[in-house]
Amino acid sequence: MAKEEKKQAEQAQDIEQEVRQEEAQPSKKEQRKELKKIEELEKKVGELEKKLEESEKKAKEQESRCKDAKDDYLRLMAEFETFRRRSAEDRLSLVGSASADTIKGLLPVLDDFERAIAMLAESSDTAAKEGTDLIYNKLMAYLKTKGLTVIEAKGEKFDVDFHEAAAQFPAPDESQKGMVLDVVQTGYLLNGKVLRYAKVVVGA
Repeated sequence: MAKEEKKQAEQAQDIEQEVRQEEAQPSKKEQRKELKKIEELEKKVGELEKKLEESEKKAKEQESRCKDAKDDYLRLMAEFETFRRRSAEDRLSLVGSASADTIKGLLPVLDDFERAIAMLAESSDTAAKEGTDLIYNKLMAYLKTKGLTVIEAKGEKFDVDFHEAAAQFPAPDESQKGMVLDVVQTGYLLNGKVLRYAKVVVGA
């Protein structure tokens, strides 16, 4: 009797253990449900990765557009600055050209003043001398404020950059060969540039 009871107890324990094992293992239905959840999660992860890729692509495109817009802006600013500088240079050139033409037109008047002063040097008319000198000096002082200067020639070495040989004359001595002996017409510089070459007599 004791053996039967012991055997029954062992059988009961085995049955209880089998039941517990069956309860611990998920059913096929639960397994399919879990697999479906995993598939849905994987699908969502795939969609999120795809959206992330699209977002990164759009961000790169936007960055590229911003870079292109910045390059266009810098190029336009450089072109505008070049245009502004050229416009300023053209205006200055135009003003300088107009000023040069005006002053060049006054050079014959200065020539007449020089001839008049030379003639009056031998005259006894003091008032005429002083009046002519006064007007000439005032005119020259004004023109100097505009950049006009006389080209020094007499006694200087002949320089083709500033002098124009009107004639050659035998030099009194060797030291005066190639030197300017006399000035036929005064030359002028305007702001450092030759406005009119000095016509001179050169020692030969």
